[in-house]
Amino acid sequence: MVKVTGENVHAKENKFSFITIILMKIEDYLETLPNNLLSGEDANLSEKSFREIFKFASLDKDDIFYHLGCGDEKGIEIAVSEFKVKKAIGIDNNLEKIKQAKKNLKDKNIQAELICQNIEESDISDASIILFWFTDENIINQMLEKFKNLKSETKIITIWGPLPDCLPDQVDFPYIINKVPFKKAQSMQEQLLAIFGVKCVDFITAWEFAERYTKSIGTPEIKNDRFLTIIQTLIIWINAKKLGVACGDEIPESIQTYINIMKMHFDIDFEYLLKEQSV
Repeated sequence: MVKVTGENVHAKENKFSFITIILMKIEDYLETLPNNLLSGEDANLSEKSFREIFKFASLDKDDIFYHLGCGDEKGIEIAVSEFKVKKAIGIDNNLEKIKQAKKNLKDKNIQAELICQNIEESDISDASIILFWFTDENIINQMLEKFKNLKSETKIITIWGPLPDCLPDQVDFPYIINKVPFKKAQSMQEQLLAIFGVKCVDFITAWEFAERYTKSIGTPEIKNDRFLTIIQTLIIWINAKKLGVACGDEIPESIQTYINIMKMHFDIDFEYLLKEQSV
């Protein structure tokens, strides 16, 4: 049986948010999902999602916008053509994607800069708004140090979870903004409740926020979206339970039902997480 591991999830020295850590563990076991949806890796945001993100961040003509890990040119194109940014830069280390993205922008006569480079090596010092969607531990830790040195009020937009150890400045889940200088979270509990804007997390909250995430990166395969929503709901609620911020002492009937479904039909064991020692 596959066990959804939570190893080191609550280690105080680990600088990931609780959500990101478990996503990194679980994605190894959910290879049937297309495009690594749980991590966001190679999952292209829809044009609708880009517009939602840019409106949320109040992107406008005065901004210098960076899309780190841009993949294709869609986000850059929308930032330039619809939000009229002063400057737009997309950075990705996939040469073929960058070549194709440059061609597409040239064909549409859209002026923007696309760079094939590891983002850890990039110069982002003039940024005012950055879209950053990664789950790799080394990349996040390196970029966090770079972000800290950016000018005051620079906005870092993430999806699903905030920057490690940071309290979000704005939330329109699954989109989250941290502003420089970052506000330090005193605990993972404080970070979680700040994300969801509640005093405790129940099944309805977990489902609502999981569904928001699924819709933001949805695919034509509705059955996959439903499966992803269930997975994310369980992740949210179990983490809330282990952090002591779930509503009530008992496991909600709906949560237990989905845990049983995952175990019986997909051979994925979520009960293992509940048995681990809490913080």
